[in-house]
Amino acid sequence: VQDVHPDVAIEVGAIRGPLIPVFKRLERWIYDHADAVTVLSEDLCANVGAKTRDPSKVKVIPNFVDTGAIVPADRENAYRRRHGLTGKTVVMYAGNVGLSQSLDLVVTAAAALAHEQDLVFVINGSGTDRKELEQKARGLPNVVFVDPQGDLAEVLAAADVHLVPLKKGLARASVPSKTYSILAAGRPLLASVDVGSEVARVVEQSGAGVAVPPDDAEALTKAVRRLVENPAEARAMGEAGRRWIEGWPSPTQIAEAYEALFEELLSSGGRGSSGTRGW
Repeated sequence: VQDVHPDVAIEVGAIRGPLIPVFKRLERWIYDHADAVTVLSEDLCANVGAKTRDPSKVKVIPNFVDTGAIVPADRENAYRRRHGLTGKTVVMYAGNVGLSQSLDLVVTAAAALAHEQDLVFVINGSGTDRKELEQKARGLPNVVFVDPQGDLAEVLAAADVHLVPLKKGLARASVPSKTYSILAAGRPLLASVDVGSEVARVVEQSGAGVAVPPDDAEALTKAVRRLVENPAEARAMGEAGRRWIEGWPSPTQIAEAYEALFEELLSSGGRGSSGTRGW
């Protein structure tokens, strides 16, 4: 389970009315009939565990980060040259432009900081909300939209600050895996997320950036200004994040965790109940 549904769909209003109990019953049926369920964090573990008769079947196996493939690199790269960003201070959101992300906050922050001549907000991605977001950003010269790029490491390196915005109430149902890739790239992270959520804890534990409350445009704008006006502090945050993420599970470790889970299920005849949660 990468994102808990129907929770996410309910929170953003994609599912309403009489459909909600139907999907919730289906969700419980699926969990109850699964031999094991893997989730990305303790938040998701608590969420899913409360929806099945056997919470012990819910295991935390996070997404891996390949810290050998994603490394701190020069900001002034080919990505910047392609999109006219050379010499700019780049605040970037890279990912899905959908219902779960509070990207209208990014446009609001851009409007408030439009007087900063060398500051550019880049939204790198596509999704259901992109057209509407482009309409909101019309007339703002410091907002650039870029279609999804193939070289993740290059995209991550091109930013001075990365954004991870989630709408209020989604933290128990969604963990943006881009968080860990940003840390691997050695860039500071500005997260607009629920207090006490997985992403907020990562920011605090790693010292890799700043976390502000969700759906708070003023707080996000102030945090952007802080990081942009204090490049030494931002650089130190990126370096701290890189040091922290080097202790995160590698692709090999995650593969071994799944292999151990498969072996457990096979040896128990299907329904596994032992094993530790988390890392």
